[in-house]
Amino acid sequence: MGTRRRWVLHVDLDQFVAAVEVLRRPELRGRPVIVGGRGDPTERGVVSTASYEAREFGIGSGMPLRVAARRLATREVTDAVFLPSTARRTPPPRSG
Repeated sequence: MGTRRRWVLHVDLDQFVAAVEVLRRPELRGRPVIVGGRGDPTERGVVSTASYEAREFGIGSGMPLRVAARRLATREVTDAVFLPSTARRTPPPRSG
């Protein structure tokens, strides 16, 4: 018997869901986008992912949504957007 090669591929989709939302909704470009829970920072839930703009304010995966909202409020960030985590997403629009 021949030797079979085994490949392991690890893909780190850093802030992928937030980037897809920006593609779907161009008006979000440049704004802090936080995805997690039901998208309501007054409810219990955690950040699934955050855009690079949100990360500049210390928002990161696993952070409680309420903590993220407080952190943004103390820095007087008013243009942040909280979006729900959903299992089903439509594909982003194709360019070109």
